[in-house]
Amino acid sequence: MVARPAASRRDEPLRRAASLLALSLLSCSLAGPADAQLRGHGGPVRALAIAQDGRTALSGSFDQSAILWSLDEGTARQVLRYHEGAVNAVLALADGRLATGGEDGRIALWQPGQTRPVATFTEHQGPVVGLALSPDGAELASASWDGTARLRPLAGGEARVFEGHKGNVNGVAFTPDGRLVTAGYDATLRIWLRDGSDPTRIVTLPTPLNAVAAAPDGEIVAGGADSIVRLFSAEGVERAAIEIGPSPIIALALSPDGTRVAAATVAGAVAVIDRRAAKPLFNLVGPGLPVWSLAFRSEAELVTGGGDRLIRRWDMRSGEPIGSLAMSRPHDELAAYAGDRGAEVFRACTACHSLTPDGGNRAGPTLSGVFGRRIATADGYNFSEALRKLDIVWNAETIGKLFEVGPARYTSGTKMPEQIVSSAADREALVRFLEKATQAR
Repeated sequence: MVARPAASRRDEPLRRAASLLALSLLSCSLAGPADAQLRGHGGPVRALAIAQDGRTALSGSFDQSAILWSLDEGTARQVLRYHEGAVNAVLALADGRLATGGEDGRIALWQPGQTRPVATFTEHQGPVVGLALSPDGAELASASWDGTARLRPLAGGEARVFEGHKGNVNGVAFTPDGRLVTAGYDATLRIWLRDGSDPTRIVTLPTPLNAVAAAPDGEIVAGGADSIVRLFSAEGVERAAIEIGPSPIIALALSPDGTRVAAATVAGAVAVIDRRAAKPLFNLVGPGLPVWSLAFRSEAELVTGGGDRLIRRWDMRSGEPIGSLAMSRPHDELAAYAGDRGAEVFRACTACHSLTPDGGNRAGPTLSGVFGRRIATADGYNFSEALRKLDIVWNAETIGKLFEVGPARYTSGTKMPEQIVSSAADREALVRFLEKATQAR
């Protein structure tokens, strides 16, 4: 554990003033009544957590901030800024503290009301994308794209490393008896004892896994790229598979009593499933943008965060939104390229990249004007130092190479998820499409 040094007396008033101003502006932009959508983030809402009392929520965003919300009042209590990159994971601890994990590989612990973390953890060498608290509240687990999960005592001491996944570890959870469960891009679900020994069970599936959760009775829930929610016994034996739609599952949440599962997809659908019966109950109908995060506030209410930068609340008795719901369909910037194979290949990238200047930066920089631009020079985006040092100018050859060998090999230090287009014809179509669609205008 690395403690953050105390702020100097000279800087502290400026920080407090900046925080108060940001909170004031944020509160003015909220939708207003406690039953309405929560507005405040400047980017997609990547992570959500609900405190044990059900009255406060913590959200993390691609805009590099976390926000602590009063759900009763529908207002923001505090804006937390520390991470150099997207806040991918958030957690409310049993003792009232908060945890955030970021694209920068760091984990921060916060005491509500304080403007800086009370402690930070910096062991991970890649983005942190998942956090979980042990059943006894003593240890914090994290999942990272550095290929590891780590478990650290909150009272202090070294983190234990869980290695074995071949690629990104996308999710982490605890079973009620305290075992660790991890889900990876390598299509494996792994169950571990907390001592850091080899996994007691490895389940290999036909698809990369993006999310995992564990129910109060020990059953394990996993979701991945094939749009299927899978249910496993506490020992890793598959019990059921529920298909919920044509697009990848990117987030899961269990109701407090464990009877229902909410599964969110990159296409914006949210399926609510009866876990014991292994059957869908209903779908939540939103505006069609990716739903990156969700959390149950109670048996009767679900909270979701998505690509439209909003936090929405849903009545789990009816499946209807609580308060007004802006239902305007987002503009499809690929509609003008119907039938273009390159546009079809690019559609998987739209969650992270826009094509035009007015589309702005998302999880990744806008691609407007990318041809002829040196790497890591797009305006308004926080690039890693490793990318800034690379000598690459984007053109047909370099973009094609990026998708041939993958971002991890071609642009070491990138925050970009691993994307390889194995078909040479598809790569060529993608490059031709980008050359047309990204011309600055």
